[in-house]
Amino acid sequence: MDVQSSDRFESPVHGSERVLVAGCGAIGTVFACLLAESGSRVEAIGRGAHFDAVRTAGMELEGIWGAHRGSLSHAHDDGRSAAGPFDAVLVTCKAFQTDALLATLDPGCLAERGRVISLQNGLGNVERVANVFGAARTLGGRVIFGTEIARPGCARVTVEAEPTLIGHPLHEHDEGAAYWAARFRKAGAPADQAASIVAALWAKVFYNAALNPMGALLGLCYGDLPNDPERRRVMDRVMDEAFAVATAEGVRLPWPDADAYRRHFYERLLPVTARHRSSMLQDLERGRPTEIDAITGEVCRRGDSHGVDVSANRVLLALVGSRAPGGQ
Repeated sequence: MDVQSSDRFESPVHGSERVLVAGCGAIGTVFACLLAESGSRVEAIGRGAHFDAVRTAGMELEGIWGAHRGSLSHAHDDGRSAAGPFDAVLVTCKAFQTDALLATLDPGCLAERGRVISLQNGLGNVERVANVFGAARTLGGRVIFGTEIARPGCARVTVEAEPTLIGHPLHEHDEGAAYWAARFRKAGAPADQAASIVAALWAKVFYNAALNPMGALLGLCYGDLPNDPERRRVMDRVMDEAFAVATAEGVRLPWPDADAYRRHFYERLLPVTARHRSSMLQDLERGRPTEIDAITGEVCRRGDSHGVDVSANRVLLALVGSRAPGGQ
């Protein structure tokens, strides 16, 4: 991305925002429901039984953030009918769906001073969004709470490791990032502005790469994985490799080395998400493609480009790929 400074941001009045949620799965439903309930005019793109229920009966949210209800002002089967102008476009689809979804969106659907926020797993999504909407108006979001579809029309928040972080990939402060972090908090989703969203997204990759592939392959919750010493050694190796790749990429991480990150992981992050079943596990169980390529695949590709050993990640990439539809 090439941009010198972020576009000037003009704050909408809280509750008057027009928001497009691009991908109304579990994560998308959480943000759509909370924003709609708190006054924003929310439109969404989706399909399937869950979205059909959202379209006809509205959205429900349950779980650790309490019970909430909201309704869409408009439901779209395809992004081409989402005209805008929107104050924010929240990209919440699966990482492997990003290119196809972006191809349906007109960049003109975003208000001149609006922001597009990628709230997705893995690496590379922010760059794809920026290629369509422009780097100055593109934000990244680190989401590290767990969700599932409890029933059609209802999402459940199951666990939360840390607040959602919103930030511009090239600037420590962006008025749009500050506004939308505050807006999410007001709606009921804990959120803060990130000084370095790139570091935050990499840190989530460390977490996901250590937990999601093995949890998916073995059918285990996060907290069950390190109980076996051999599994824990694999997790540690995966984190070591990913940390080395991020360091080679020049990412300024808040931990001096991989050992310090692992202490944070085992002492802070894993205990509060121990009973979570990853979306990768749920995808394999339902015979759906997974996001392994955006997580472990990105670690491997970037590691190869820097000459970093990523052999443990490569094994997990191959194993999950062999189980997923189409080898993804």
